[in-house]
This record gives sequence, C-alpha cells and structure tokens, in this order.
Amino acid sequence: MLGLLAAFTWGDLAYLALSVFLFLVGITLAYALYQLGVTFRRLASFIGGVENEALPVIGKVGETVDGVNAQLGKVDEMTDSAVDAVAAVDTAVRAVSMSVTRPVVKASGFATGIRHGAAALRARRDWKGAVDTGKNAARRREADLLEELQRRGRETQP
Repeated sequence: MLGLLAAFTWGDLAYLALSVFLFLVGITLAYALYQLGVTFRRLASFIGGVENEALPVIGKVGETVDGVNAQLGKVDEMTDSAVDAVAAVDTAVRAVSMSVTRPVVKASGFATGIRHGAAALRARRDWKGAVDTGKNAARRREADLLEELQRRGRETQP
C-alpha cells in the first residue's frame, strides 16, 4: 500500500478531483432532470384539468351569447316598430295640424279684414276702398300667420 502512495502524483490527484467533480455534476444533473420531468407531468395534468373545466364553460358562454343575440334581435324589431309608430303619429299630427291650421288662418284673416274694412269705411265713407283695404289686410294677416307657423315648425324640428 505504501508503494501505491509513493506512486501517487499531483496529476493523479487532479484526475481524482476531476472524477469526483464530474460524478457530482452527473448526480446533480440527473436530479434536476428528474425534477423537470415531475414539473412537466404536473403541468400536463394542470393543462388537462383546465381543458376539461374550460371547454364546457366556453360552450355555455357561446350559448349565452347566442341567446343575447336573439334578444337583441327582438329589441331591434321593437325599436323599428317604435320608430314606425312615431313616424305614423307624426304624419297624423301633421295632417290634423294642417287641417286645423288652414281654417284658423282663414278665420283670423277674415276677422282682420272685417276690422280694417270697417275702420276704412268709417274713415273714408268709400265702400269699394273699404273692401279692398279689408282684403289686403286679410291677405297680410294670413301670410304673417303662415310665416309664423312655418318658422315655429322649423324651430321645433331636430
């Protein structure tokens, strides 16, 4: 045994140290690779669980979105119907307004014509001049009223 120690050199010591180091590195790498395999196995299990849980939820979300889209279609139909109803009411109101407006304008013009004609007859004692004055006053009053109604109609429109 002493002979073996005597033949032992510094180079042999370096080889021995390198051998021990490489052995420890091999063991450490084997342990690290084993742990990496365990982590991959857990990751695969986690992904499988998420897949099993998430796919039914995604399916239910799709069904819910389809239901919401159907309800939105119904709401769209209701708003279209409401717009049509408002347009019909607007048309009816305009028709009634025009049928009521014209007689009121004519009556106001007539009253204004009578008043101005009577005043002209009293002032000048001329029947034909009083009639012309009354007709002119009636036309002006009707035109003024129609212009006022048109201006107010433009102000109320969006």
